[in-house]
Amino acid sequence: MYITRIAKIVMVACLAVFCLLVVFGNLTDYQSNYLFVKHVMSMDTTYPGNKLMYRAIVSPELWKASFALIIAGEALAGLLFLVGAIRLFQARQAPGAEFNGAKGWTIVGGLVAFLVWFLGFMVVAGEWFAMWQSATWNGQSAAFRFYLTALAVLIFVNQPDGDLAKAPATTRGVSASPGQDGTDAPAEGAQKES
Repeated sequence: MYITRIAKIVMVACLAVFCLLVVFGNLTDYQSNYLFVKHVMSMDTTYPGNKLMYRAIVSPELWKASFALIIAGEALAGLLFLVGAIRLFQARQAPGAEFNGAKGWTIVGGLVAFLVWFLGFMVVAGEWFAMWQSATWNGQSAAFRFYLTALAVLIFVNQPDGDLAKAPATTRGVSASPGQDGTDAPAEGAQKES
């Protein structure tokens, strides 16, 4: 169905907008977002005396490099989703095989988003740096919401699309000629053969 294709395009475009807005926020409010990375990596708001503190990183250079990597990943995901939405839009009226083939950019965008928000925030920040222990600098629930949304859209987009149905041929209210509608009935006024 055509509306299904449009829904897929709009949802992918929404993921692109989200990722690119996150990048914009990280760049225009760099210091606030950098503080998040600093506190998570230094583990200074985790439980006092926990046995995981050997994992803490207290190097400003590594904080900045990690934050740059996060921003680059978010930007890459956003751009891939944007290109994906454009490719899907361009193929919106194409045969099913061509529309399905245009989904590649979106799938790669979903992979990058999953790596950023699941691997980066849930696994590395959440588990390795014990972000789950922090009441102040904990971004796990926000990351969970986004990577789950991205996965849900990816599952929907990846459902195979068939060819679009063609509208029946009519000319200003005149029915299709005999045989075109699947019947062998003679046209009105035609004589029956004996």
